[in-house]
Amino acid sequence: MIGKLVRRMLVAQVLSALTVSLCLLIDNMMIGRYLGVPALAADSLANPLLLALGAVGTILATGVQVACGKSLGKGSQAETNVCYSTAVVTALVFSAVFALFAVTLHVPLAKLLGANEAQLIKDTGGYIAGFSIGAPATVLALILIPFLQIAGQSGLLVVAVLMMTVTDVTFDLLSVFVFKGGMFGMGLASSLSYYVAVIIAGSYFLSHKCVFKFSFSGVKLSKLKEFLIGGAPTVFWLAASVLLVFVMNMILMDMDSSNTLVAAFTVVSTIGNASNCISTGTGGVALTLSSVLYTEEDRTGLKVLLNTLFVAAATMAAAVTAALLIFAPQLVSLFIPEGGTYQDTVIFALRMYSLGLLPYCINSAFKSCYQGTGRVKHMETISVLEGIVLPVAAALMLRQTGGSSAVWCYFLVGEVLTLMGIVMWVWLKKRAVTLRTEDLLLLDSGFGVPLEDMLEADIRDINDVIDLSCAASEFCRAHGGDERLSANLALCVEEMGTNIVTHGFAPNKKNNFSIRLQYKDNHWTLRFRDDCKAFDPVSHIADQKSSESMGIRLAMRTADEARYTYSMNLNNLMMILCDKKR
Repeated sequence: MIGKLVRRMLVAQVLSALTVSLCLLIDNMMIGRYLGVPALAADSLANPLLLALGAVGTILATGVQVACGKSLGKGSQAETNVCYSTAVVTALVFSAVFALFAVTLHVPLAKLLGANEAQLIKDTGGYIAGFSIGAPATVLALILIPFLQIAGQSGLLVVAVLMMTVTDVTFDLLSVFVFKGGMFGMGLASSLSYYVAVIIAGSYFLSHKCVFKFSFSGVKLSKLKEFLIGGAPTVFWLAASVLLVFVMNMILMDMDSSNTLVAAFTVVSTIGNASNCISTGTGGVALTLSSVLYTEEDRTGLKVLLNTLFVAAATMAAAVTAALLIFAPQLVSLFIPEGGTYQDTVIFALRMYSLGLLPYCINSAFKSCYQGTGRVKHMETISVLEGIVLPVAAALMLRQTGGSSAVWCYFLVGEVLTLMGIVMWVWLKKRAVTLRTEDLLLLDSGFGVPLEDMLEADIRDINDVIDLSCAASEFCRAHGGDERLSANLALCVEEMGTNIVTHGFAPNKKNNFSIRLQYKDNHWTLRFRDDCKAFDPVSHIADQKSSESMGIRLAMRTADEARYTYSMNLNNLMMILCDKKR
């Protein structure tokens, strides 16, 4: 089931990762074709500030993913609702303050970012002001993405991204040919397209189908603190990424006073950011699922997750790399229609960049899994090395040895060195040369429930339910449980499992359903997980008096605690039975 879930989530995560880079990609394409190289240089100078806006949104979104992963792992819908309420209010307050600040001080900000000529200051400041008007929509979009994925609304997310793309192109063309809005118009076009996307995505949260409940009483400072702690490791990566853009601009400006190399870097970075949606998507899936599985203490699930991510990341990276290598001239011509040395430089730089995508995707999977499993220091160290130290060191070294051509290999060299560093650190920690998934995850030897204290099965039909019910009874007695407790566990498995197979399985469709029983600290925990139609037995059965529900009500009464959540198109039911005689 994990493999199927990863593949399904990756599509939504990759598309959602485009929400920030897509508008920048379209803007740069239009700027390069219709406003020229000087305007591209202004766009590059404005990028660190705009990336900083996206960085804060990403930090909050990452914290939301970690917090929701924990609440879903515990089966607490109420806690997930607190996450939702706190995240929405935080996003709106911060983004409104940012918009006011950036719009008011766009000229001083342009000078601070390196604009040193009158036209360059005007263009840089104009783009900052126009883009910052959309700050509330930009941050809110990033915050809502994890909740849309948890709610299984991938289709709506795709529609929102597509409409955002169409409206951004439309508004950019209107700015260029009708309103003559210059760089301010380009930034404003992006802002308006973000508002369109948020309106479309927001329709779900305002509907009766929304699984999240917003309330101002649910806004908790303690939850905001949890977001910041959960997202704090991302600060290192994002800060390093923003700083990398700034430092690379300085290096390239020092190499070429005409700003041609800076403009080339803007084109490569823009296309690169769009192609990096595969690594961002990989990291997002890894973070969400590793948080859930780590909270559930599912050691086997974590190993399956990382292996699945490696295969998916390698497949996507190979496809995107091949596309960039083959179609680099066509892609670059969208930004720079005129041929010549400048266009050739950008084509070469883009091809070199594409070769670093494979190690970048794998590194993203590692970082997010480490963050989701509590290895925060590892994630922070990797982020700093990967984000700024190694690529800048590579750029400076390559500049000295190979000049302006070699410097474009900075991304590839930095990512390869990062991956080598991760593997060598694992070897050092394990005191052995190993590539086992369990070792690469750096899980503590005492983490998780031992295999002998766990029983798990994939269910295909009623016979599988009956077999597992008998096995659960024997499992309980083998671990010292009495006849009454073993009978209650068997009852829960049989009644809940039979209900899911009988009423949940759809005809002519292969449903996925698994049951897991584990014993720890005198507690017996049953977890039912399926991809059938949403059904909450905890709240629904309490209101039912029919004989059809008698078996489920009886099973619920035997449990000391029952929790239900619906997330990522999966029903998750957790039932806990205590051994009160020990």
